[in-house]
Amino acid sequence: MSTGEADLGEEVAANVRAVRARIRSAGADPASVRLVAVTKGFGPQVVEAVLSAGVVDVAESYAQELEAKAAAVPGPRWHFVGRLQTNKVRRLAPLVELWQSIDRPALVSELARRAPGGRALVQVNVTAERGRGGCDPHDVPVLVDQLRESSIDVAGLMAVGRAGSPERARPGFRLLAELADRLELVERSMGMSGDLEVAVEEGSTMVRIGRALFGARPSPPIGTGEALCPPTN
Repeated sequence: MSTGEADLGEEVAANVRAVRARIRSAGADPASVRLVAVTKGFGPQVVEAVLSAGVVDVAESYAQELEAKAAAVPGPRWHFVGRLQTNKVRRLAPLVELWQSIDRPALVSELARRAPGGRALVQVNVTAERGRGGCDPHDVPVLVDQLRESSIDVAGLMAVGRAGSPERARPGFRLLAELADRLELVERSMGMSGDLEVAVEEGSTMVRIGRALFGARPSPPIGTGEALCPPTN
């Protein structure tokens, strides 16, 4: 292992401990809230670093990145958290263990065809903001029923909180938790680097963390043909 890789590993391990301390300070046992490392925009070296730090759940937002990193680094439980296109499901089906962004019937049909028995979360737009991923809260029960009828294991719900002050995200997280309770769903994937405390207070079982583990995403992103450097913060 090179000096740079060792330094990166130590930095990521320290950041993992810090995130788990934040979960504890928000009132939850870190063992009860799954930490999902979002490596979007970084190279395979951060996946190796986070695995070494004991985090096995790793998420990507783009099919190309997930495929490249899965080929380079064995071991993660891969989550897909981005806007999912139906034509990408077939390629990703052998790799993804949890589909976190199912938000429309067309995706349910494609999952049933390409990933029968797979696990999924329904993404809910809890902020009513245009352009946000996720289905309308009123449509969630129907989509959950469609997943169940399609032999997909619908494990819970996912949402992205409102941007800005963490407190602005609280009403949306509370709505998601209430929906999950009503539908008897266990998993509530909510909370990112800036608002994880509020999410944990509102019952999150899964936080999706990128910046607090790896720093700001480097530029240029994967897909430009240029190599990525590890974070330096």
